[in-house]
Amino acid sequence: MKLDLDAQADVLARHSYYEASVTRPAADDPVLEGALDADVCVIGAGFAGLSVALECRTRGLSVVVLDAHRPGWGASGRNGGQTLVGFAKDEVLEQQLGPQGMRAAWALSIQGVELVKERIARYGIDCDFTSGYVTVATKPKRVPSLRSWMDAASARWGYDKLEWLDTDATRARVNSQRYLAGVYDPLSGHLHPLKYCLGLADAARKEGAQLYAHSRVTSVVRGARPVVKTARGEVRCRFVVSCCNAAPGGVLPAPVEARIAPIASYIIATAPLGRARADALIPGRAAICDNNFFLDYFRLSADDRLLFGGRADSTGAAPAQLTEVMKARMTGVFPQLEGVQVEYAWGGFVDVTRNRAPDFGAVDPNWFYVQGFSGHGVALTGIAGRVVSQAIAGERAAFDLFAQLRHARFPLGPAWRRPALEIGMFYHRIMEMF
Repeated sequence: MKLDLDAQADVLARHSYYEASVTRPAADDPVLEGALDADVCVIGAGFAGLSVALECRTRGLSVVVLDAHRPGWGASGRNGGQTLVGFAKDEVLEQQLGPQGMRAAWALSIQGVELVKERIARYGIDCDFTSGYVTVATKPKRVPSLRSWMDAASARWGYDKLEWLDTDATRARVNSQRYLAGVYDPLSGHLHPLKYCLGLADAARKEGAQLYAHSRVTSVVRGARPVVKTARGEVRCRFVVSCCNAAPGGVLPAPVEARIAPIASYIIATAPLGRARADALIPGRAAICDNNFFLDYFRLSADDRLLFGGRADSTGAAPAQLTEVMKARMTGVFPQLEGVQVEYAWGGFVDVTRNRAPDFGAVDPNWFYVQGFSGHGVALTGIAGRVVSQAIAGERAAFDLFAQLRHARFPLGPAWRRPALEIGMFYHRIMEMF
């Protein structure tokens, strides 16, 4: 399963706008060889793993970060870049955590967006962060649910920054006739995710974390002092933190890995539109996302391209197979882009839980994991790193808030998980037609 997923992920990233627009080479981290000792061994050098490393270093802990590829190779370097407060399924968290717990979780999610901005400023990360986010409704039946979500955020979850947009106000922010209403969030926004991830990696190195690339973890020997093994080395440590998300690689126990599924998502990038034409599409340059089950999300890049994403599936089809489908979705939103060239098409796997709530937990008292960000990982991974580092230091309140969320496993084994997912996704696509 892991090799198949890696091979597909490699194909999905070959024509990435993000890879093409990184202007400086990433640092060349060594391969782990031999034995090391550290307080904390982090598995995975994406947003979550690098955040754990940074937070642990602020507490004076020695940290080794291992990655099967390199920082930002996975979802952290390929995603839509939308940096959001809240969660993919807020109602799930509210049902399970209760009013006080949900308010506390939302406060942490707000801190997650603020933490992104803080790290950009502290470490001078040039990643094109732009404030502003609009959630839009495409159908009359979706308007009341959007309004209900906004009212809940304001009245119950302690977030009063949201602005309701009627049809005219929505279309003033998104120049499309498709959308009937919207909610504007001034705190959330968007960024270039690969630049941000590489900046976090630079920051982690600067703060004294040791990063090792192309060092796939093959096993974790559990115990009072765990040993994290790779093909050519090992790390003896006090704590292990798994941050592998969509590609856990068989390291976590099977019941924990079965709580997530890798879902492929795709993005296309147009040729540069020019500043005036780009601004005419999205005045204010906010990130946009609809509130459908299979959602479309899009934004403008710093060099005036439209980046348009969506078309989630479980098969991992190559972006070239989906370019025309994605382009048709884009021109359905913006008919004025008919004939505009698509220069890049790429994708990757995101980790999704069945209830789309984040899954933070512990295999042992000294082995933590974070996964299942379900599309909210840009900001939420920062908070994940913070609450894990607090838990390592014995301050467990925030970590335990998330750890109490209940998760069901995806049915069947790895070989059957994707076919089962495809059947379920087909059902939801049929339901969205009505």
